[in-house]
Amino acid sequence: MRKHYPVILHTDDGVAYGVTVPDLPGCFTSGDTLEEALSNVQEAVEAFLFDADKAPEPSAPGAVLALAEAEGGVLAFVELDLAFLDKEPVRVNISVPRFRLERIDAAAKKLGLTRSGFLVQAAEALAERKHP
Repeated sequence: MRKHYPVILHTDDGVAYGVTVPDLPGCFTSGDTLEEALSNVQEAVEAFLFDADKAPEPSAPGAVLALAEAEGGVLAFVELDLAFLDKEPVRVNISVPRFRLERIDAAAKKLGLTRSGFLVQAAEALAERKHP
């Protein structure tokens, strides 16, 4: 699910930018360029809403511009992918060689995890790696 959220951009020197997300008080990010600052908003929102069940609805532009934090800033809109909030489990069917499944089950048991929990954590760790 994608939604456009208003953000406030601030810069002192026209080079580095700070970004606040008024609908998520305390959520902010920055970047050395305007493009970098805006692209960092997705990651900041995901960290801010890590344990949330849902995101607030985006505010109307007029309401955001009336905020004290908007003073001296520029209103912009960022499209956010809120799919990370959908935590409903989905059953999947995968094929794994038997000897690997036994290794997975043993490692999961050692860590006190279910097979599913272990596989999800392993996949997330691999997905977070920086690849050349």
